[in-house]
Amino acid sequence: MTSHGGIDPRPSGTGRGHRSRRPAEAELRAVIGPLAEIERLPTSAGEREAAHRIADLLRTLGATDAAVEEEPAYTSYARPIGTLTALATAAGLLAGRSRVAATAVAVAATLGIADDISYRRQYARRALGGRRRTAHNVVASVGDPDAPRTLVVTAHHDAAPTGAVFDERAARLLATRYPHLLDRVGENPPLWWPVVAGPALIALGTATGAKSLRRAGIGLAALSTAAFTQIGRSRAVPGANDNLSGVAVLVALARTLRDEPVDGVRVLLVSAGAEEALQEGIRGFARRHFLDLDRERTWFLNVDTVGSGNLVLLEAEGPLRMEPYDVPFNNLLSECATRNDIKVLTGLRSRSSTDGVVPNRHGYPTATLVSIDDQKLIPHYHLHTDLPEHVDYDCVADACALTEAAARALASEKPE
Repeated sequence: MTSHGGIDPRPSGTGRGHRSRRPAEAELRAVIGPLAEIERLPTSAGEREAAHRIADLLRTLGATDAAVEEEPAYTSYARPIGTLTALATAAGLLAGRSRVAATAVAVAATLGIADDISYRRQYARRALGGRRRTAHNVVASVGDPDAPRTLVVTAHHDAAPTGAVFDERAARLLATRYPHLLDRVGENPPLWWPVVAGPALIALGTATGAKSLRRAGIGLAALSTAAFTQIGRSRAVPGANDNLSGVAVLVALARTLRDEPVDGVRVLLVSAGAEEALQEGIRGFARRHFLDLDRERTWFLNVDTVGSGNLVLLEAEGPLRMEPYDVPFNNLLSECATRNDIKVLTGLRSRSSTDGVVPNRHGYPTATLVSIDDQKLIPHYHLHTDLPEHVDYDCVADACALTEAAARALASEKPE
C-alpha cells in the first residue's frame, strides 16, 4: 500500500538510516522559558509579541524568509457558545409561554454549538462573536526550496484561558483509585458533549412535554453558561506545554536542518495564533496558502502539547464525530519512531480539537503528535501551573527527533 502522493510507508527507505538529533534540555528551555512569561491570549498583543520573537529566532537559524502573517480571527469560543447556552437556558425556563418558540430556540442553539465546535461554517460565531481581531501566524521555510514535496509542521504559540472545568483533581482521583480502567481508555473525556446535550435536552423536553428532560437540560445549559463566562473572563495560562513545547520543536527542526540540510523535501514551519479560539489562526493560513499546496505532494504534521511524558500519534480526532488521520502517513511516522528508538503510543483518539483538524478536513495527509502522562491525562492542561518547570523535556526531545525523521523519510522515499 502506498500513501497519498506515492510515498511508500514500508521500512526500506525511511530516513536512509540517519539518526535524528535529540536537542538538549537547555536548548528547549531557552525557547519555552522566555515565551511562557508573555501572556498570549488569542489575538492579543502578547500573541503578536510571541509571534515576532519566534520569527526573529527562526531567521537567526537560517529561515531567512520567516514572517508574521496577520489574519482576521475571532478572539474566543467562549462568547458565542456561552451566549447560545444562555439563550437555551432562558428558552427552557420560559417554555410555558410558548413551547414552539422555546423549542425553536433550543434547537437553534444545539445546532449552532455543534457547528461551531466542529470547525464547520460557524454561523453563531459570526453572529455572536463580536468583531474579528487579528491572529498572528509565523511562517518560515527550511529544507530544500526546490523539492517537489512539502512537509508542513504546525504548532501554535497562543495560550488558553483557564476555568474550573479544567480542574484535573477528579480525573486524577478516578485514575488512582481504578488504575485497571486505564488500559480500557482509548480517548479523553468528551468535554463538549454536556455542552451540546443541555440545549438538546431542553429542545426535546419542551417539544414532548417531558419536564424531567427539560429540567436536566436547563441544569446542563446553565452550568455551561457559567463555565464559559468564567473562561471568557480568565487570563491566559503560561502554556509551556500547551503549546510552547510544539514551538520548541519547530525551532529545533530549523536548527537541525540548518546544520544537517535535507534534499528532496521543503519544510514549512508554521506557528499559528488563535488556536485556543478553536483553530482561528490555522484557518487563516488555509485561506492564504492552501491553493498553493498540492494535496498530492504535501503532508501536515501537527505538534501540540508534546511535553507530558508519553508521545501519542493520534488515530483520530473530533469533539463530536471522530475524523481519522491518514493511516499511511501515521504508519510512516511509526516506522520513523521505531528506527530512532522513540516510544510512541498509537491507537488513541482525542475528543478535543487541534490545528491538525483543518488540513485533515481539506484532504491533506495529516498526522497529529500529542502526549499524555502515565494516567492518560495531560498534566496542567489549561491551568496556571502549565509552567516550564513542569514540562517533560525528554518527551519534547523525542518529538523533535521524530519530526526530523519524518522530514528525512519523505525526502528519501521514491515515488512509485
